[in-house]
Amino acid sequence: MTKPHESEIVVVGAGVVGLSIAHALAREGRDVVILDPETPGSGASFGNAGTVADYAVQPVGTPSVLRNLPSLLFDRNSPLAIRRAALPSLAPWLMRFVRQSLPAAARRNALALSTLLADAAPRWRDLASEIGGADLMQSRGCLYMFETAAGRRGAESDLAFRRDLGVNVELLSSAELAALEPALTNIEGGGAFFPQAVFMTDPGRMMAYLTTAATKSGARLVRTRATGFDRVNGKAHTRTADRIYVARHMVLAAGAHSQFLAKDAGDRIPLDTERGYHVEYDMPTPRLSRPVCPTSRGFYLCPMDGRLRVAGTVELGGLTAPPSPHRIARLDSGARAIFPDLPEPSRDWMGFRPSLPCSLPVIGASPGGNEVIYAFGHGHIGLTLAPITAAIVTDLIAGRPSSIDHIVFRANRF
Repeated sequence: MTKPHESEIVVVGAGVVGLSIAHALAREGRDVVILDPETPGSGASFGNAGTVADYAVQPVGTPSVLRNLPSLLFDRNSPLAIRRAALPSLAPWLMRFVRQSLPAAARRNALALSTLLADAAPRWRDLASEIGGADLMQSRGCLYMFETAAGRRGAESDLAFRRDLGVNVELLSSAELAALEPALTNIEGGGAFFPQAVFMTDPGRMMAYLTTAATKSGARLVRTRATGFDRVNGKAHTRTADRIYVARHMVLAAGAHSQFLAKDAGDRIPLDTERGYHVEYDMPTPRLSRPVCPTSRGFYLCPMDGRLRVAGTVELGGLTAPPSPHRIARLDSGARAIFPDLPEPSRDWMGFRPSLPCSLPVIGASPGGNEVIYAFGHGHIGLTLAPITAAIVTDLIAGRPSSIDHIVFRANRF
């Protein structure tokens, strides 16, 4: 094996969270190495809906989801589904998910998320300006669309709860929805408008800007896979196939792939994988000016540069199974229910979201010592929370008090 490589900090994972952390640390003059076998920002950080969703205060698990859980999980057409072959391995996760969906736990998780999300949009605007990506940011808000009056009535308590947590949301009639988005006419239930949400028109390009900014600040990117971890004499030893990376701190930000390294560090985190999908339709001018979520279908219609991206749904099914043609077909048919004259899909994609039963990420030092700092498990809102997570981790490593209360996100809460 090649001689060990020594640095101050090793960041495992080059998704949006890992890149944001590496960029923030390198800008402070830290000696940072990033380890990832894939192209930086090429996973869920690339394939998402592009929305900085500061309104996403509701965890996945809520009492309403719990009431409908059997039909949701075993209906192939549900926005939340499970691969039946994965059910035995998912059973412990699902039991935790059920407990976290009870009223008191769900409210507690929503309160924690609202605190973390409070300034997500301004932090992303600042980061985008800093890395040269301001042209990709759109401040036009985001829409929920209710295809039926019953769907609107069913959402009223959820929207009221979000308002109680400080989310700015406006209910729209069908005519008001069409005034904002003329392509959406005669939508019976109207919509809900989140005016403070921001949107990036090309997450892939933003990841390229972020990668360039991190490396220009001094972070070094190594295309290799972390295969194991040890603590030795107060330092973090991260193993790869041909070298050991020795550092004062290892920051674990490997998304859905983080669990085994956390276990090596002595922490059993109940992390599992949501398989997210998108389908894209190339077109010179997308039919919408902001992201729109038909709430009953569980996806977003996203006006990306030169294309319409239909992204979303949740499929619990692990890291190894191939993409589901059925899930891709459901995105296509759902999009055509709204825009019947869409062309044939130009491409499709599947990626992995790191999912915890409570929907709260793990951010902070390992209970075994701050040689290991955790920054994973962000679920649907990894893009949204990347700059905030970077600020917390940077403060931890610097030994500064953080302006963000992150104790609820500690690793020993499980």
